[in-house]
Amino acid sequence: MGDFEAERAYLEGTMAVATTFRTDEGAVRLVDALALEPGARGHDIGLRSPHALLRTVEGLEGEVRLDLEWAPRPEYALVVPELMQGEGGRGVQTAGGPVTLALAGDGDLRIEDGACVRAEVAVRAGERASWLTQLASGVTATSEPDLDPAATLDDTVAAWRSWSAEHDAYDGPYRTEVARSALVIQALTYAPTGAVVAAPTTSLPELPGGDLNWDYRYAWLRDASLMARAMSAAACADEAERYFEFMCRAAMSYRDPRHVQVVYGVDGERELDERELEHFSGWRGSRPVRVGNAAWGQKQLDVLGEVTAVAELMHERGIEIEPASAMFARKLVDLAAEHWGEPDSGIWEGRAGEHDYTLSKVMCWVALDRGVRLAPVLDEGADRDRWAEVRDEIRDAVRQRAWSERRGAYAGALDSDRLDVAVLLLPIVGFLPMDDERMRATVDVVRRELSADGVLLRRWEGAEDGAFLPASFWLAECLARGGEPDEARAVFDSACAHANDLGLLSEEVDPRSGELLGNFPQALSHVALVTAAEATGAATACGRRRSAGVSER
Repeated sequence: MGDFEAERAYLEGTMAVATTFRTDEGAVRLVDALALEPGARGHDIGLRSPHALLRTVEGLEGEVRLDLEWAPRPEYALVVPELMQGEGGRGVQTAGGPVTLALAGDGDLRIEDGACVRAEVAVRAGERASWLTQLASGVTATSEPDLDPAATLDDTVAAWRSWSAEHDAYDGPYRTEVARSALVIQALTYAPTGAVVAAPTTSLPELPGGDLNWDYRYAWLRDASLMARAMSAAACADEAERYFEFMCRAAMSYRDPRHVQVVYGVDGERELDERELEHFSGWRGSRPVRVGNAAWGQKQLDVLGEVTAVAELMHERGIEIEPASAMFARKLVDLAAEHWGEPDSGIWEGRAGEHDYTLSKVMCWVALDRGVRLAPVLDEGADRDRWAEVRDEIRDAVRQRAWSERRGAYAGALDSDRLDVAVLLLPIVGFLPMDDERMRATVDVVRRELSADGVLLRRWEGAEDGAFLPASFWLAECLARGGEPDEARAVFDSACAHANDLGLLSEEVDPRSGELLGNFPQALSHVALVTAAEATGAATACGRRRSAGVSER
């Protein structure tokens, strides 16, 4: 293909990407998708993946000639496999390494130099050409594709649309953005266990050319309460329930009795040792490229409240908490009561030592507050009176020691003056209402001091990476909760404008250039979008009722 213009969009209600190419000779539409099991619909999608990538080209106008190249490099390009014709001359497959990859589809698939496959096809208007790449694990595996590429793509599109049709209950503002975010969260879900990864990528830098490059292909307990709330609002309670079950089963047994592991593999794996891939130069020279995440060994007290808050959400939705999960929730509340006063690594997973982070203390308060409410449904070891006493002790400590008179705001750590955007979560988790004078002042100060435009916010004072996009949605939610729906919508709209052409959100944004930074797409950004949209809708409806003279009592 020579010179061309291209535009992309997801097929409606799916995670299949359609790219339209226009050339002087004609136009074609290329559709890419990860295959779902043929016949899977609704909640069954993703449970039994065929591990196949689908690609179809459909002619729209004229005739367009296309070149196909396939150069598999398993194990982070440590393996350059041999290529050989498949049995019966059907397609091509690899040999060498711990997996076998196979390519099948239209055109004359030629092996060149033993390292790649090439083919040329010409597609006219109304014609279709299709391919698939399928993976099989094991050094002796064979991977003879048994799927028809075109038929499997059609079925995959139907499967995604069946899921979207069953998860269309959200009836608030920004329905398009919420629906897309729900699909993204579902796409980031490992269906066999219910785990949701933070992002599907590793080492996309928070600062181009720097070393803030992390592996996000794991499931963090830190995101639990907002994640479950977003799932319930944008999809349905079934996804949130499976997510809760994963967290409990993955985390309920732990080696260190003082704290719970904070991040897991999608099958509940605990050992996630970090290593560097020195043969990779990194995106735009951003080294090192990392596999694994050393945060698995950190102490982060905030996760105690995150998981307990999800337990309360499940209870509120009428979902019975299993005895093992109830016992685990009780242990988390006990840990919060015993260890809340200790320093930890905090929500930002700092690697320069532990501190008394404000949000960590607040999330211990959340654990105890929810534990007090859940005590009747937790196991017989629930000590409601002690929990209530420690809960109130934490509230007093945070209100006294986190407040900075010099800054006129709650600081990011106790006995500190340094601002931190994480304090925007205090009203969102219910620690303080937005009509609290100090909380409202905190939102104003954080917005003024950590942002150049009132929307994109740095994580803390002195942060050298980009603006943390979820915080913009936290700000919108705080404004909505504070009775400012118009301003909340303005912030929300500005934050959404930083999505790419497919509506996908990154972790961070360069506030100067608008460039998307960090691993992508970022689950927490889409989660924060959903919860902010829900809060903005509630605030708007409340304002309309007040304007109409309807009492809120």
